[in-house]
Amino acid sequence: MDVFSLITEARDRGGSDLHLVVDSPPLVRVKGALDPLKLPGLSVEDTAEALNQLASPSDRDIFHRELELDFGFTMPGVGRLRCNAAQQRGAISLAIRLLPPVIPTIDELELPQICKDLVTKPRGLVVVTGPTGSGKSTTLAAMIQHLNNSEAKHVITIEDPIEYVYPSIRCAITQRQLGTDTKSFAHALKHVLRQNPDVILVGEMRDLETAAAVLTIAETGHLVLSTSHAPSTHQALERIIDLFPPHERHLAYTRLASLLVGVLCQALVPRYCDEGRIAAVEVMLANTAMRNLIREEKLYQLPNVLRTCREEGMMSLDDSLVDLYRNQKISRETVFDYCADQAEVERLLGGRTKGVAPRRKPSTGGGMISSFL
Repeated sequence: MDVFSLITEARDRGGSDLHLVVDSPPLVRVKGALDPLKLPGLSVEDTAEALNQLASPSDRDIFHRELELDFGFTMPGVGRLRCNAAQQRGAISLAIRLLPPVIPTIDELELPQICKDLVTKPRGLVVVTGPTGSGKSTTLAAMIQHLNNSEAKHVITIEDPIEYVYPSIRCAITQRQLGTDTKSFAHALKHVLRQNPDVILVGEMRDLETAAAVLTIAETGHLVLSTSHAPSTHQALERIIDLFPPHERHLAYTRLASLLVGVLCQALVPRYCDEGRIAAVEVMLANTAMRNLIREEKLYQLPNVLRTCREEGMMSLDDSLVDLYRNQKISRETVFDYCADQAEVERLLGGRTKGVAPRRKPSTGGGMISSFL
């Protein structure tokens, strides 16, 4: 069992992930779909050997003690890998994410230009949300790299595990990994202000202690970037609030209303002509109306503000999908497959039956295709 040859083949196929599960052939995720390699099903010994080849002895000790492990690995000729090992039916399974060897730019990813503005804000909280595998880490990496190229600041990242490794350009970037560099997000955040940061990236707000620390640091006048797992911008805020106990939620709403700068929610959708995937991005910016609704605990009304504040740079996911269609990036069918309100989209497009996709020449640009597979 040579896991490195499997990773190389996954890369050659243009895959974003490699899955190793007992009794199944190795599976490569290409353009969002799993494609089996022409190999026999893996044995218990195969997946165990794959973990031995990728993980350090200390990481393996953690896995055998906790039966869960997130870790990073740098493979020469391929780049950075984000790995997860888990126990299933008494055997080991592995999910390996292949990260682009070069950090893509915001323009190459065809992300909204507001991403450049958000990462250069002097203070506040920016949240990037979306389902697992929607490219949140790549978006944040592109934003940090934009800051790295444009301003001289001290950026501290707290990640689980470290994914993209940033070169020193104009910023000093300190990257800390859970397990090897710090015990937890919350523990690292207790001491981060003494490290004189300008911008702090917190990999995920996954518990009350981390969420409370993030809000506290944002209150001190720093810019904090973090991620969440939610299918929309307003639901991302709901998830943050729900981390707090009921008797603390009123204060949490007030703090969030004053600190929030913006929320991005993205979904990766198939490009037209089978050219990879592109991000449809919902953009919520904290204007006066948004802050008032959050303070009044009326998060359910936030989508209405998105629809009426487009001139300020806000955009619903449905609006983003329609724009991608009109710019001949995705098919009409894809718009309806991923939209939240089909009736509204039909109104915007003038009905569903008028063709399936725009006609255009295949794109020659490769930035997004190579970065969001």
